[in-house]
Parts: sequence; C-alpha cells; structure tokens
Amino acid sequence: MFRSRRARVLAVCVLLAVIHTWPLARHPGRYSRNDNADTQLNEWILAWVAHQLPRHPLHLFEANIFYPAHDSLAFSEPLIVPGLMGAPLSWAGASPVLVYNLLLIAGFALTAFATFLLVDAWTGDTLAGLVAGSVFAFNTHTLTRLAHVQGVHLYGLPLALLGVDGLMREGSYRAALLLAAALAVLAYTSGYLIVFATVMIAIALLTGMPIWWPRRRAVLPALGVAALVAGIAILPVYLPYRRVALEQHMVRSLDLIKEYSATPRGYLAAAGRVHFFTWSGRFFKDPVDSFFPGVAVLALAAMAIVAACRRRPPGGDPLRSRVWMLVAIAAAGFLLSLGTATPFYGWLFTIFPPMQGLRAAARFGNLFLLAVAVLGGLGLAHLLPPDQPPPRLRPSAEAIGAKAVDGSHISRGRWLAILLVVIVNVEALRAPFTYQPFTGIPGLYKVLATEPGPVVLAEQPFFPRWAVFQNAPYVLASTAHWRLLMNGYSGYTPETYQRFADAFWYFPEEWAIKAMKDAGVTHVMVHPSGFSTNREPVIPVIEKRSDFELLAIGRDNIRLYRLKR
Repeated sequence: MFRSRRARVLAVCVLLAVIHTWPLARHPGRYSRNDNADTQLNEWILAWVAHQLPRHPLHLFEANIFYPAHDSLAFSEPLIVPGLMGAPLSWAGASPVLVYNLLLIAGFALTAFATFLLVDAWTGDTLAGLVAGSVFAFNTHTLTRLAHVQGVHLYGLPLALLGVDGLMREGSYRAALLLAAALAVLAYTSGYLIVFATVMIAIALLTGMPIWWPRRRAVLPALGVAALVAGIAILPVYLPYRRVALEQHMVRSLDLIKEYSATPRGYLAAAGRVHFFTWSGRFFKDPVDSFFPGVAVLALAAMAIVAACRRRPPGGDPLRSRVWMLVAIAAAGFLLSLGTATPFYGWLFTIFPPMQGLRAAARFGNLFLLAVAVLGGLGLAHLLPPDQPPPRLRPSAEAIGAKAVDGSHISRGRWLAILLVVIVNVEALRAPFTYQPFTGIPGLYKVLATEPGPVVLAEQPFFPRWAVFQNAPYVLASTAHWRLLMNGYSGYTPETYQRFADAFWYFPEEWAIKAMKDAGVTHVMVHPSGFSTNREPVIPVIEKRSDFELLAIGRDNIRLYRLKR
C-alpha cells in the first residue's frame, strides 16, 4: 500500500512535468531549445558521458572540445548522474536532443517527487508533499531554465535535507548514508548544487544544535561517517575541477559574480502567465533574476511560521525547529543570491574555496525556493490531519499540530488541499512553450567518424572569445564523430582557445592556415554562410589551394576538407 501510494504520486509528478513543459512530450525528438547555446552544450555533455564512461572512465574529463586544453569537461557542469540516466537511450541510438528532452521531463518529475518524500516523511500528508514538490520543481526560476538540465535535476537538495534532519534527530547511520548519497548525486550533477547543499547543511546543523547536541555522542560519529563517505565518493569529480582551477585559472572574480546576481526586485518577478500578465511583468527583467514562488505557497508558509511561533511545548517541537531551520535556509538563499550586494557572499567566497568556481550567485535562490516550498507543505499539513500513519522518522499527528476532526471535515479539508495543488501549479504555469525544430546533425559529420588515423578538426568560422557561444552547434555536431575539436563552448573558455582564435579567425589568410597547421589541425569544416558578406568568398580561395583536399559537401554547402601538410 505504501509503495503503491508513492507510485501514484510519482505518476502525478511525471504528469505535471509533461504539462509544465508542454508540448515537448508530443515530439521530444523534434522539438528543442537549441536556439540557446547552453542547451546544445548540455546535450553534448550528456552524450559525452554516455560515450566515454563505458570506454575510458578514467579519462572522462578529457573531453574532445577545446583541444589541446585538458579536462575540458570540467569547464562546465559534469552532469554525470543525468548522463547515466540517459545513457541507455544514447546507446540505443537516440539523438542528443531526444535524450536531453526526456531527461528534462524526468528532472522536473524527480525533483517534485523527492520534495514530496521530504514533506511526506515529516508530516504524513500526501497532498502537503505534492504542494511542496510542485512549488520546488515548477516555479518561475526552473521554468525559465529549460536550457539548463542541471537547473531542474535538483532532487538531491530535498534528499540531503531529509538526511541531515534524520541524522540530527536520531543519529542513525541510515540517515547518514542517505545524506552522503544525496551529496554524491549533487556533486556528480552540478558544482553549484554541491555548494548549495553544503551551505544548507551547515545552516541545518547550526539551527538544529539544541536538538542534536544533547545526543552528540551518537550524532557526531554518524555525521563523520556521512562526511567521509561523501568525501571519498566526490573525490574523483572534485580533482578535475581543482586541476582546472589551479592550472587553467578557472576562478571567478567577485566583479564577474556581480553581473550574475539577483536583486530584491527579482523576488517579485514571476514568469508564470497568471502573474506575469497581471501584476508581475514589470518586475521581470531577466530569467536569472526571477524568484517569486507564488501567492498560495507564501500564504501556507506564513501559516507554518505562525504555527511555530504559537507552539512552545517542553522537550522540543519538530514543527517549530524545522520551521526555523527552513526560515534560516530561505534567508541565506536570498542573501547569497544577491551576490556582492551584501558582504555575506564575499565572506563565504573567501573562506570556502568551492565558491570561487561559481559565476551565477543568483542561483542561490534555489535554497530560498526549496525552503519556501517545504514551509508551504508544513503549513498545509498543519491545517489538515495526516492521511497516512507516521513512519519512524515522521512526527506524530499531535507533533505536527493536526486537529482531530470528523470524517466530513477531513473530506472538505482534502478537497481544499487538492485545490491548493492545482493552484500552485496554475500560478507557475508557463506552458505551452515555443520550441525550435531539430532536423538532426548534418550527415557530413559522420564522415569524420570513419576517417583513418588521428583527426583534429577546426570548424570555420572560428569565433573569437567574445562570440565563443556561436561554437555551440559545432560542439553538438561533434557527437556524430567524437574526434578532437579545436572549437568549443562551455562555462569557461581556456586561454589556449583565445590564442588560436586570434589567428584562426582570419581564415583563409595564408598566415591563419599556417597557424592551423602548426596547431596540428588535420581537417577543416567550412561553413560558407557563417562568414561576413563583406569578406572575400571563402570557397574560391580554398579551391585554388593544393593543401585542401575536399572530402564531402553537405547541406547548406558545408564542406569538409582534409588539410595536407
């Protein structure tokens, strides 16, 4: 019965994910957000994980882009967990776009379900869990990040909160292992997420000290086990990022962080149609700065806070302690999302080195959204009696504050809770979205997969650093051959790329071609339509040269050449 109930909730979460991304589920192999370079980058990462892990797992981070730079996968998020989820599809021949789209839907659903599990464990209320799961998975921030699959695979955060809460209250090794597993999932998905989780756990331990300190002899060893297991598990993904930071100077400056910070105004910005077209549109300036969680969940969260203020039973109260923990997490998420507008970010930036690899401080708003979502679930559960017997880690109905009422009142309360599930989803709804058609990677790229010997490809035009995002289609196309590519696009652009771009940009000048030969380029893919119209036509110049051997011509007159020495 318990498993059946969870299966039904998971099915609801999948249905909500389909609705919120509609009409993506109609044609997931044909619809895309490839108008955004980040989508194409993440499609490549997912495909690279599926390609490389079965072949050379120890060289996973030595990806094929930005040759000859090392550890180029570490220039962005690892996406190993979602990559593994999508690997069977990739191995079966699914396109990177199809894999990405299915993982996008799965990420939304799993985030909603994991948040449900957290609130269900604390309250015993299915509908309270669905309200919280809906708010955290489907909100104005996540629904403006369809180009970032890591931005919706957030399920590790509520699971980490569930683990640390259980560890503080019981000192159990089961909770410690759940915490360690959640941290590993987060680290193997996104560098941002593991930083968010670390901050969240630190706040939980500080605010929960009155709870766990009296039983510290049980809690501290379990916490040590969680830290040790998580540290060992995370080490293989941490080391490449550490190398990149030291050897290639991938460290963000506080000045750069200022450009990607939230503002207080952004917490009034809502992308959902209901709010955007009524009152909130004037606050919506940038998807990076959009965090309004919804009216209904704010009202429910306020109810939870009021209930916590009124309850002062001796011996501690689960509702009260959890509410104040969540309030502290929400406050920290809000303040840190403002970046350098307050001194808090700078302090943490100095004492916590992983912060120095982050660029978008605004994304700390995820902690605010998680805390508000869970507070909303607690607020709803406070109004209603639990619909399930509380398990071992769940407080009793009395501890939650549920009132014993007759069956008719329960029925009315359940209908109200169902209505609230609908309301929070309607508030967030942005669908239907407009997607771009994906017609497939040009077949010309498959020629490179069968080329004998080492291949080092340079795609032309070869864009300068300020336009490096225009390399994204080249990066995605490399999934058809996986040969070394001198072009690249990622969250970080290595210094070696700039040196090559300074010369390669002037192709087909003689000295640019010589620079390509000196760099080890063996093949050149030329996109004539990508060159400025005020330049001399490229193809006639190349055809006069004896060192360019034409191998094939593809759609849009794309041409593949072998570059002779």
